[in-house]
Amino acid sequence: MKKIAIIRIRGKIGLKKGIKDTLNLLRLFNKHTCVVVDGNENYSGMIKKVKDYVTWGEIDSETFKLLLQKRGKLPGKKNLTEEYLKDKSKLSYDDFVNEFFEFKKKMKDVPGLKQFFKLKPPEKGFERKGIKQPFSLGGVLGYRKEKINDLIRKML
Repeated sequence: MKKIAIIRIRGKIGLKKGIKDTLNLLRLFNKHTCVVVDGNENYSGMIKKVKDYVTWGEIDSETFKLLLQKRGKLPGKKNLTEEYLKDKSKLSYDDFVNEFFEFKKKMKDVPGLKQFFKLKPPEKGFERKGIKQPFSLGGVLGYRKEKINDLIRKML
């Protein structure tokens, strides 16, 4: 089982209620928001439902560490620091990331850490066909395997 990163690509206008509810359950409240979830059946059903609004793929530990360092937020718009992480969970960034990927720790185990990451629009833009086409046809939406890591790095 792998960790899956989901990024919301499209906005709020004209969404059906069921899709809006599913995006809220995934904590994808706004455009360019990213969450990292377990790759189990519960989440795969939710992803299937919102596939026309998000892109997803398997995240690697290096990219997740960058996400935590650059975009990890605490209440009051404060950034997540290594001191705070050591103080609250007795682990450095590297140790926390390793335990997270071995399913020993969750993001909830760090008190106050926001469960989602706000990203910038990607540098040099999305893929050429735009945000209404699936990734397999040269667009942005849908499943993109390991290429999700490149997109996240462009959006940090």
